[in-house]
Amino acid sequence: MDSTQEVDSLNINTSSAISSMSGMNMMMMTSPNSSSAVSASSTISSSSPSSTTTLSRYENQKRRDWNTFGQYLKNHRPPLSLSRCSGAHVLEFLRYLDQFGKTKVHTQLCPFFGHPNPPAPCPCPLRQAWGSLDALIGRLRAAYEENGGKPETNPFGARAVRLYLREVRDSQAKARGISYEKKKRKRPQQQQQQQQQLAMHPASSSS
Repeated sequence: MDSTQEVDSLNINTSSAISSMSGMNMMMMTSPNSSSAVSASSTISSSSPSSTTTLSRYENQKRRDWNTFGQYLKNHRPPLSLSRCSGAHVLEFLRYLDQFGKTKVHTQLCPFFGHPNPPAPCPCPLRQAWGSLDALIGRLRAAYEENGGKPETNPFGARAVRLYLREVRDSQAKARGISYEKKKRKRPQQQQQQQQQLAMHPASSSS
């Protein structure tokens, strides 16, 4: 499974997370569709269906993620208000979601450590893929500010969260034998220089 498929296939399974949280002391979350869930419907555009088709999936997932995190805050022991939520609480939430992961992450003792296509099953744990967690934090970061939060106090943009995501990315890349490196886009200035060099090449070769 590549990183793109991971993001599309995960979109954190909040329904499973919510049902499992109901049996825990620290957080007992209910369905994101219940009346107690935090509503983010005001953030969804009311324009025509044709203009919102491409955004509806993202907006719906963002609303479910926001409702899930809102219930996490309410059922935390002791309960947390959004204004008191910190990057440490976000990390706690991400680690909890790991139990619902579907990505095999090999340990260093596993013979398939660093093998992108293991030839046989192994007992290594399943985790949330880095790409999925990265996308989740992006949605929650946007939802936080859409619901009145200030950018400078956004816990989803905390340095600790960024460092955690980077650590997950690097460790999973090594364990799974894959690369998450993005291709660097050429800057307009570099493209212009290359075009000039190509334009000058025929002249230099003819001389």
